[in-house]
Amino acid sequence: MFDIDLASIFSLTVSPLELMLRGTLMYWLLFIILRFVLRRDVGSLGISDFLFVVILGDAAQTSMIGSATSLTDGTVLIGTLVFWSYLLDYMSFHFTVIQRFTSARRLCLVRDGKLLRRNMRREFITDEEWNAKIRHEGVDDIGTVKRMYLEADGEMSLIRQDETKAAT
Repeated sequence: MFDIDLASIFSLTVSPLELMLRGTLMYWLLFIILRFVLRRDVGSLGISDFLFVVILGDAAQTSMIGSATSLTDGTVLIGTLVFWSYLLDYMSFHFTVIQRFTSARRLCLVRDGKLLRRNMRREFITDEEWNAKIRHEGVDDIGTVKRMYLEADGEMSLIRQDETKAAT
């Protein structure tokens, strides 16, 4: 009734070493693009960012899989990508130098009530974005902000002037 060729589903059509090499090279290329080329988004993923990631994934797929067609080929490739992701997380946790490479550092946007425009331009943060953050924190005057940072995850954190005085 059904003509299913299980051998073609589960047999390797491309060398596992080639799949691992392709997966490794594409993983690192995509990691570098996503880590160093794209900006940190301020707390959300915009439509253009989402579209970029989808198109990037589609473009990378052909380079990674090559002429591989079987389920086993895909499994080897996925295993390679999971391996690199896990290894980077593990190494970042245990070694500070690796963590500095894999994660963006926090960036000061406001120091002692003064906007650091250069840092804001570098991350393409608009006046409306930082204004929205200070309003969300219940602050109506930038002069009362001791520090405001763009954190590694894209969120902004704020320390008020009065919080530091109360701590001393």
